[in-house]
Amino acid sequence: MTDADTTTTATTDWHAWQTSWDRQQEWYMPDREERFRIMLDMVEALVGRAPRVLDLACGTGSVTARLFARFPEATSTGVDLDPALLAIAEGTFVGDDRVTFVTADLKDPDWPAKLPHESYDAVLTATALHWLHSEPLAVLYGQIAGLVRDGGVFMNADHMIDDATPRINEAERALRHARMDRAKRGGVLDWAEWWQLAAQDPVLAEPTARRFEIYGEHADGDQPSAAWHARVLREKGFGEARPVWCSPSDTLLLALK
Repeated sequence: MTDADTTTTATTDWHAWQTSWDRQQEWYMPDREERFRIMLDMVEALVGRAPRVLDLACGTGSVTARLFARFPEATSTGVDLDPALLAIAEGTFVGDDRVTFVTADLKDPDWPAKLPHESYDAVLTATALHWLHSEPLAVLYGQIAGLVRDGGVFMNADHMIDDATPRINEAERALRHARMDRAKRGGVLDWAEWWQLAAQDPVLAEPTARRFEIYGEHADGDQPSAAWHARVLREKGFGEARPVWCSPSDTLLLALK
């Protein structure tokens, strides 16, 4: 079900778009699936195998897809503002009554009122909240704390940069970009090229145009350290918060209510 605009699913291959999005994201994050696996490990460890999940800034529904593959009895509410990515999510999950999609701006203070439930076992998000600057992100963390039930979890998998280690950061970035350049020669689509293809699709062209009206080319927020995220989450009402997985550039941070 959805409260967003829907399009006829017969005119485009939604699963192909979903796969294409995954491949594009994996070019930037080759350990993306490992992040998802650990995220779902911690869901199972802390709230069980049939959780009610809020997929925050859900995009094409990547988290929800992996959630259902591992936990068929789970339910999910996907929230996003991007009309193109939501169109892919809606098309991918059409007819699946375990998921509801909601169009909402996470910077709108009233966005939680659009949700179908007042509380969730787990709120999950991946590679999304770095679009926000620190001040609105801290406000959002307070809202998330109000949505997670006691004993529930919030997990954010994203770029979290420690500015206290500039030489390490630069060496990691140089190696990662060298590997990306080699992969690019193999025909991998980058972010800009993927969106160019979406803009040419008869069904996605209109929502893609609306998407760029909303966001522009790219919204560059902040990428504070994992320590900042953990501290703010505790300040906003979580009892515990720490990384449960990291790579040289990304962190999966878990907060327990």
